[in-house]
Amino acid sequence: MNSDVVVSLQDLHKSFGTNHVLRGIDVEITRGEVVCIIGPSGSGKSTLLRCVNMLETPSSGTITVLGRELTDIDCDIDEARSKIGMVFQSFNLFPHMTAIENVCVAQRKVLKRNAKEATTAAQSMLARVGLQDKENSYPAQLSGGQQQRVAIARALAMNPDVMLFDEATSALDPELVGDVLAVMQSLAQEGMTMLVVTHEMGFAKNVADRVVFMDNGVIVEQGPPEQVIGAPREERTRSFLSSVLNH
Repeated sequence: MNSDVVVSLQDLHKSFGTNHVLRGIDVEITRGEVVCIIGPSGSGKSTLLRCVNMLETPSSGTITVLGRELTDIDCDIDEARSKIGMVFQSFNLFPHMTAIENVCVAQRKVLKRNAKEATTAAQSMLARVGLQDKENSYPAQLSGGQQQRVAIARALAMNPDVMLFDEATSALDPELVGDVLAVMQSLAQEGMTMLVVTHEMGFAKNVADRVVFMDNGVIVEQGPPEQVIGAPREERTRSFLSSVLNH
């Protein structure tokens, strides 16, 4: 395997009962690459992402992240997962903790940082997402976009090698989406390896190095955004894009 490959999925299958959600996915992501996964609801995009850090256990196939096979029965999943940041559609912040406490908690539990180290990292990451003035605010006092940026800061404070974004903007009011996408775009420019499930076609077009179109559990086509979004080869991709872009 190429040493620059950060994430490798080989012949990945996932079924929930009789529902075969992923049907033999093969994909590799190299260091610093931004890969956007697009496709209709129910095509397996989020399941694919959740398999990458073993929130879902694949039915078969192999998942390798940073040279370690997560699907190996002897793999220490918690340790491997500490190198993978994940941002969900729902922000999953602790409501009884301030923004800075939310960003500190996993650092202290997982990375065993002391209070001072965790706080310093948390302050730095909140500043990075433009929320240095919201350190002591509780989630209920923040907009959805601000809560999502706290969630991104929390993931970044763990110093991950790869970031996964699962529809990170789909629960936000339209006017708040831009702030979150801007943070994601700056991460991409800084060279963070990112796997992004999104329905924001503008973001995919402008930021992705590669776009992967999924439908019905398979990768229908993939390539640079100007090809997949601009001049798709497959009829299924074309019909999906026309429904989304003319929406």
